[in-house]
Amino acid sequence: MAIAFYAEDTELPAINKQAVSGWVRAVAATYGKKTGDISYIFCSDEKILEVNRQYLQHDYYTDIITFDYTEGNKISGDLFISLDTVKTNAEAFHTSYNEELHRTIIHGILHLCGINDKGPGEREIMEANENKALAILPEECKQ
Repeated sequence: MAIAFYAEDTELPAINKQAVSGWVRAVAATYGKKTGDISYIFCSDEKILEVNRQYLQHDYYTDIITFDYTEGNKISGDLFISLDTVKTNAEAFHTSYNEELHRTIIHGILHLCGINDKGPGEREIMEANENKALAILPEECKQ
């Protein structure tokens, strides 16, 4: 069971993979979950648009698409993250690229833990859980 990081159509972001993996496991544990195989695929806007069209029949850009393969209490999935959109969102929300990247990284994990963000009031619940997770982000990830 591993947490893996890949890049498609872009460079891998400068993240501390070991610290991020530990953080992901710690956040999952707060929801009573263990981590199975989790793949982060960092990509461009064009690649995420292609994935969105091909698998979800959505014709728009997004920051993350989470494919959930969770079984029981073991979360697993493929998480496509558009670094282009992360950068755009960081600018729009007046936050650092690094913080927005880690918020997006954990957003997918929260989906795998069962937290949604599409229904009434769910976006606020997701954001509160993202903030709680970011509060325990290891220092070595913040540089």
